[in-house]
Amino acid sequence: MQVISKEEVKIAIRTGECLPAKKGRLAFRKNFSYNGMWKGKFYQAKQVMPIVVEDSDRFVVVTVYVFFIGGVR
Repeated sequence: MQVISKEEVKIAIRTGECLPAKKGRLAFRKNFSYNGMWKGKFYQAKQVMPIVVEDSDRFVVVTVYVFFIGGVR
């Protein structure tokens, strides 16, 4: 089940908070409304956090983490 979209990853990189990550990489984090179920719990929001490597003229996405916020059974 896919819980994030490519568009959300792009938005996180363009408008999210930029943080240093391991191995000289960058992390961008952005919260999005979710209001859905994940593994038996209802979550109001999710945080999308792509980890990127900075290339000469672009960012290359290495991985993307998703954290769910506000879980209720």
